[in-house]
Amino acid sequence: MNPICKVLIVDDEILVRQGIKYVLDWEQEGFQIVGEAANGREALNSLQTLQPHIIITDIVMPVMDGEELTRLVKRDYPATEVIVLSSFSEFHYVRSTFQHGVADYILKPKLEAGALLQVLKKTRERIPGLSGTGGQTEAEAQPLDTLLGRMLAGYRLPPESEAYVKQLLPHECFALLGWEPAQPAPGGEAINHTAINAVSSDNAMNHTVINAVSSNAANAHEAASATVVTAVNGELSRSVPGLVQCVIPCAEPSGTTFMLINLEEAHGPQLLEAVHQLADTLAGQEVELRLTLSRTFSSLGELAAVQQENNARLQQCRFFRPEQTLLIQPERPDQGTALPKFNLTPFTEQLKRQQLAEAFGDLHQHVDALSRQNDGDVYQFKSFLGNIIFNITNQFSHLQELEEGKYGLFRAIDEADTAEQAIRILDDYLSRIMELTLSAAPAPGSNANMTKLLQYIEEHYAEPLTLTELARHFHFNPSYLSSLFTTYNHEGFKEHLNTVRTGKAAELLRAGEAPIAEISSMVGYGDHSYFCKVFKKYNGLSPSGYRRQHYGQE
Repeated sequence: MNPICKVLIVDDEILVRQGIKYVLDWEQEGFQIVGEAANGREALNSLQTLQPHIIITDIVMPVMDGEELTRLVKRDYPATEVIVLSSFSEFHYVRSTFQHGVADYILKPKLEAGALLQVLKKTRERIPGLSGTGGQTEAEAQPLDTLLGRMLAGYRLPPESEAYVKQLLPHECFALLGWEPAQPAPGGEAINHTAINAVSSDNAMNHTVINAVSSNAANAHEAASATVVTAVNGELSRSVPGLVQCVIPCAEPSGTTFMLINLEEAHGPQLLEAVHQLADTLAGQEVELRLTLSRTFSSLGELAAVQQENNARLQQCRFFRPEQTLLIQPERPDQGTALPKFNLTPFTEQLKRQQLAEAFGDLHQHVDALSRQNDGDVYQFKSFLGNIIFNITNQFSHLQELEEGKYGLFRAIDEADTAEQAIRILDDYLSRIMELTLSAAPAPGSNANMTKLLQYIEEHYAEPLTLTELARHFHFNPSYLSSLFTTYNHEGFKEHLNTVRTGKAAELLRAGEAPIAEISSMVGYGDHSYFCKVFKKYNGLSPSGYRRQHYGQE
């Protein structure tokens, strides 16, 4: 039985790398993919750690191409064999790589399982030391993280491999700890391929081997991941007796790295406390990270299902609570409080009657409630917003601008990274409708909501009133409320508040002997000089001049 032959894949196209990874049952054929890189420079940086026997590399790549990579590999790692991938048009590059000692080449159009396996086996025969197992079984020749990665991908391990995994993970309780950038960078490439292989020896002592694997991320993300590895290894091992931990290699598009934790069930509270402490330790890092801890489970057969649950919770957290940096999945999924469905019929009737303030006010309250759900569904949330825009646009189909722009809005909402971004898109859309449809504004007070707003200002003008506070009190969005106020009242919120306040101040100046500084405070102005400036703007005289001219007229 031959020992495992380690392979590194190098190609700037992620689809090509994925195709190579899944075209063969690598372990069954005696090979193991130990890493991947997007260019020659990344591959070189990982060789010392990964020590692959074979490199499969593309020719044309950014940063460092395959020809340069081959030359440097054969200079510094002469025992490592190189297989070149190329297209027909690049064959002149392939000829030059043979001068540097490339083992073989494969044309990309001919890349299929049989041809690749033939070249791999032929190349393996050139490598000394790959005969004989040294007493290891086939299962023992594979690292723990590789076996767990296969389980995570849905493969069922053969009985001898399952027994080997159980030997390395002896405790009855498992959990998944994950970390990722709190604001994932667009592009989808995983930022961290750091693997921690933790195995337990016969004397029950843990030996953690940290292997730095190739990364396609910026240096800052690499540094952050290294910090996490160090902190996780230290904090968990120190706090949870007998704990075994192993990072699972998986291509998470968000950049999430998952670590499997194996512990005694009685030590669950210590794990929870350690994760909270870990979050405190990592707080304030240059690259802010989000930590996640799954529910505990008792069988590795649940591994894939638990990761899917964790990913679903992560997706919700990224969208609805992007600021949350510690996410602990409850033992029982939170069902939440079912919200009533939005009643589209009265909403449509209000649109037909041009009662936009009432319709949009109800809509904002419902959308705000949807965005505050702990277990909200991202797809359903975006679908609801898209459906609302579709229905509103149909009601105002005579407005060509809305009809032409709706598909752009659908795309923008679909691409929104957070609920806040999606709601902002909706707010701008509703404000634009108000501008287009209510140019002929009705008289002040003819709208029920407007009447309530004006009455509230009349009763609370002496308080430190702001548009944001008013919007929060009436459950409106501030930008929408500003547009509504201007439309129905012929002046903005700030202008109207100043009108009310200076009017009340004029009454006090005419009626009594209260000091002007006291009057400014009584009508809501904390700054006396600012009050005098605003009063003169609205009344044509300074407060003292107004009092001299109008005193005693009340």
